[in-house]
Amino acid sequence: MTADMIVPEWMHTPITTAQYDSWPAEQCRGVEIVDGMVVVSPSASKRHSRLARLLANALDATASRGWNADTDFDVRLQDVPLTNRRPDVVVYRADTIDITPTRPEHVLLVVEVVSPGSETTDRIVKTEQYAKAGIAFYWRVEHTANGVPLVYTYLLDPAAGVYRDGEVFTDVVKTSVPFPLEISLSPI
Repeated sequence: MTADMIVPEWMHTPITTAQYDSWPAEQCRGVEIVDGMVVVSPSASKRHSRLARLLANALDATASRGWNADTDFDVRLQDVPLTNRRPDVVVYRADTIDITPTRPEHVLLVVEVVSPGSETTDRIVKTEQYAKAGIAFYWRVEHTANGVPLVYTYLLDPAAGVYRDGEVFTDVVKTSVPFPLEISLSPI
């Protein structure tokens, strides 16, 4: 870093819930807050965005009544220290559409599409955080060399507070939980 570069204060000191909630939506896009610290995420690739959109559309179309699926918004995992995650896809209670922030108790399923640089976070850190927050289902989507994604599904064991391995899908996701879904992801 050179002396000419000015780093905003919020990039290197913890922020509070009140500070974050005062930011404009444009400033919140592309960042997550972990233990009060801003974590900047690079823009997603077109392949990543397309995969997230396809999954969100399929989940939204087949969700049980009372559930919506969408992309690109925060889930507030805790207030102090502030931890906001921005999953690639969120299935949430339809009656909470106008409630901000979205809380874990509003969420049924989160989906993370793994990108270069997010492997450890998506495979380990977020898995633990979402389980601790009590989100019932977690899906992790991995890109493969042949262009056919692998979808790993996890189900929360509420007594232990951890996810248990579910099914692994390639090409076609065909599941009955959290509701019936069949979607082809080949090739993206």
